[in-house]
Amino acid sequence: MPAFNAIGIITTNMAETLAFYRRLGLDIPETAGDEGHVEVPIVNGFRIMFDTIEVIERFSTYEAPSGGRSVGFAFECESPTEVDALFAEITQAGYAAKQAPFDAFWGQRYATLLDPDGNPVDIYATSSAGSAGS
Repeated sequence: MPAFNAIGIITTNMAETLAFYRRLGLDIPETAGDEGHVEVPIVNGFRIMFDTIEVIERFSTYEAPSGGRSVGFAFECESPTEVDALFAEITQAGYAAKQAPFDAFWGQRYATLLDPDGNPVDIYATSSAGSAGS
Protein backbone atom coordinates (compact mmCIF):
# COMPACT_ATOMS: atom_id res chain seq x y z
CA MET A 1 0.00 0.00 0.00
CA PRO A 2 1.46 3.41 -0.93
CA ALA A 3 2.28 5.79 1.94
CA PHE A 4 1.16 9.42 1.65
CA ASN A 5 4.25 11.28 2.86
CA ALA A 6 4.59 14.57 0.97
CA ILE A 7 2.82 17.62 -0.44
CA GLY A 8 4.38 19.46 -3.37
CA ILE A 9 4.05 23.17 -4.01
CA ILE A 10 5.10 24.56 -7.38
CA THR A 11 6.28 28.13 -7.13
CA THR A 12 7.10 30.97 -9.48
CA ASN A 13 9.44 32.58 -6.92
CA MET A 14 11.26 30.15 -4.63
CA ALA A 15 12.88 32.74 -2.34
CA GLU A 16 9.63 34.64 -1.74
CA THR A 17 7.61 31.46 -1.21
CA LEU A 18 10.12 30.06 1.28
CA ALA A 19 10.17 33.40 3.14
CA PHE A 20 6.37 33.23 3.43
CA TYR A 21 6.32 29.68 4.80
CA ARG A 22 9.27 30.44 7.08
CA ARG A 23 7.09 33.16 8.70
CA LEU A 24 4.51 30.45 9.38
CA GLY A 25 7.09 28.51 11.36
CA LEU A 26 8.52 26.02 8.87
CA ASP A 27 12.20 25.34 9.54
CA ILE A 28 13.61 26.33 6.15
CA PRO A 29 17.29 27.32 5.84
CA GLU A 30 17.79 30.94 4.78
CA THR A 31 20.16 29.71 2.06
CA ALA A 32 17.52 27.51 0.37
CA GLY A 33 16.00 30.33 -1.73
CA ASP A 34 18.40 29.82 -4.64
CA GLU A 35 17.57 26.13 -5.05
CA GLY A 36 15.10 24.70 -7.54
CA HIS A 37 13.88 21.96 -5.17
CA VAL A 38 13.58 22.22 -1.38
CA GLU A 39 12.20 19.57 0.99
CA VAL A 40 11.10 20.46 4.51
CA PRO A 41 10.46 17.63 6.99
CA ILE A 42 7.33 18.23 9.07
CA VAL A 43 6.32 15.32 11.35
CA ASN A 44 6.51 11.53 11.25
CA GLY A 45 8.43 11.51 7.97
CA PHE A 46 5.94 13.80 6.23
CA ARG A 47 7.45 16.63 4.20
CA ILE A 48 6.57 19.62 2.09
CA MET A 49 8.40 19.87 -1.21
CA PHE A 50 8.84 23.18 -3.00
CA ASP A 51 9.75 23.18 -6.70
CA THR A 52 10.25 25.89 -9.28
CA ILE A 53 8.39 25.62 -12.56
CA GLU A 54 11.75 25.06 -14.27
CA VAL A 55 12.42 21.95 -12.16
CA ILE A 56 8.94 20.55 -12.82
CA GLU A 57 9.34 21.12 -16.56
CA ARG A 58 12.46 18.91 -16.56
CA PHE A 59 10.29 15.82 -16.11
CA SER A 60 6.66 16.87 -16.72
CA THR A 61 4.55 19.34 -18.62
CA TYR A 62 3.60 22.24 -16.35
CA GLU A 63 0.18 23.80 -16.75
CA ALA A 64 -0.62 26.86 -14.67
CA PRO A 65 -3.71 26.39 -12.51
CA SER A 66 -6.90 28.16 -13.52
CA GLY A 67 -10.29 28.62 -11.99
CA GLY A 68 -11.07 28.34 -8.30
CA ARG A 69 -9.36 26.96 -5.26
CA SER A 70 -7.96 23.49 -5.84
CA VAL A 71 -5.63 23.17 -2.86
CA GLY A 72 -5.24 24.84 0.49
CA PHE A 73 -3.01 24.57 3.53
CA ALA A 74 -3.71 25.11 7.21
CA PHE A 75 -1.52 25.98 10.18
CA GLU A 76 -2.81 25.60 13.72
CA CYS A 77 -1.85 28.37 16.12
CA GLU A 78 -1.70 28.08 19.90
CA SER A 79 -4.29 30.80 20.57
CA PRO A 80 -6.66 33.27 18.91
CA THR A 81 -4.17 36.01 19.85
CA GLU A 82 -1.46 34.20 17.88
CA VAL A 83 -3.77 34.05 14.83
CA ASP A 84 -4.24 37.82 14.97
CA ALA A 85 -0.53 38.52 15.54
CA LEU A 86 0.64 36.16 12.80
CA PHE A 87 -1.91 37.56 10.35
CA ALA A 88 -0.73 41.12 11.12
CA GLU A 89 2.95 40.16 10.81
CA ILE A 90 2.52 38.44 7.46
CA THR A 91 0.25 41.04 5.87
CA GLN A 92 2.46 43.90 7.13
CA ALA A 93 5.38 42.13 5.44
CA GLY A 94 3.51 42.63 2.15
CA TYR A 95 1.83 39.26 1.65
CA ALA A 96 -1.80 39.13 0.53
CA ALA A 97 -4.78 38.05 2.58
CA LYS A 98 -8.07 36.56 1.51
CA GLN A 99 -9.91 36.69 4.86
CA ALA A 100 -9.04 38.74 7.93
CA PRO A 101 -9.25 36.95 11.29
CA PHE A 102 -12.78 36.25 12.51
CA ASP A 103 -14.50 34.14 15.14
CA ALA A 104 -15.99 31.25 13.20
CA PHE A 105 -19.24 29.62 14.25
CA TRP A 106 -17.45 26.26 14.55
CA GLY A 107 -15.38 27.52 17.47
CA GLN A 108 -12.14 28.74 15.92
CA ARG A 109 -10.39 32.05 15.32
CA TYR A 110 -9.76 31.76 11.59
CA ALA A 111 -8.03 33.70 8.82
CA THR A 112 -6.81 33.02 5.29
CA LEU A 113 -3.59 34.32 3.79
CA LEU A 114 -2.37 33.85 0.22
CA ASP A 115 1.11 32.58 -0.46
CA PRO A 116 3.13 34.29 -3.23
CA ASP A 117 1.54 32.02 -5.85
CA GLY A 118 -2.02 32.64 -4.63
CA ASN A 119 -2.47 29.37 -2.71
CA PRO A 120 -4.79 29.87 0.27
CA VAL A 121 -3.18 29.26 3.66
CA ASP A 122 -5.51 29.12 6.64
CA ILE A 123 -4.32 29.95 10.13
CA TYR A 124 -6.57 29.06 13.05
CA ALA A 125 -6.84 28.35 16.76
CA THR A 126 -9.53 27.03 19.06
CA SER A 127 -11.63 29.92 20.28
CA SER A 128 -14.15 30.34 23.05
CA ALA A 129 -16.47 32.04 20.54
CA GLY A 130 -19.04 29.86 18.80
CA SER A 131 -19.40 26.15 19.12
CA ALA A 132 -18.41 23.34 16.81
CA GLY A 133 -21.18 22.11 14.58
CA SER A 134 -23.50 25.08 15.19
